Amino acid sequence: MKNIIIAGPSRAGKTTLARKINEELNYFVFNLDKIIAMFAGAYPQLDIRLAWNREKTTDNLAPFLGHFLGVFSSNHGIAYELILRAHAVEGNRFVLEGGHFNFDKISPILKTYGIEELKDNFILIGLVQNKKTADEIFTDLKKYDTENDWTYSCDDDELREVSEDAVTSSLYMTEHLLKHGFTIYDTSTEREQVFDKIVEDIKSKLV
Repeated sequence: MKNIIIAGPSRAGKTTLARKINEELNYFVFNLDKIIAMFAGAYPQLDIRLAWNREKTTDNLAPFLGHFLGVFSSNHGIAYELILRAHAVEGNRFVLEGGHFNFDKISPILKTYGIEELKDNFILIGLVQNKKTADEIFTDLKKYDTENDWTYSCDDDELREVSEDAVTSSLYMTEHLLKHGFTIYDTSTEREQVFDKIVEDIKSKLV
């Protein structure tokens, strides 16, 4: 069983899909936003924060993610004098989901753990919404946002800015994720059916 990475822009369905994988395939879920919040509380000097500068947060987080994924997913055996195999738990697998990934910076770190290609060690899922306009995203935010969403307290002007950024971000993430071997799924329409297909695709890779 491989660990799973779900990456993509905001509102593409990453957390919902991760929960579905947890329920159907018993993978533990790590939410990247929560990890970022943890860093902001414990090590504010590292400038890893939510609702700040996305590019800087993503770049500053990359070394941690490289080592985190390497330590918990490596078959290399030893890294920095730590015998990784001695601490492995068979069947202990996780989903890491979020939007703050810079795989250009993460991948070289993984090589120190014997992970040459992401796709050889992880199931890579990219969620995007390339078929939606900024107006459609804005409408979705107004209709579906709850108090649990960081955009809930935004006014209309702020939401329109978020919506326009989401269109640009989705196109960029598509290009970045394809470059690193991700399978891309578009959740612009029929989201539940897309999620069902993804789970079936994962099951086929676990056989």
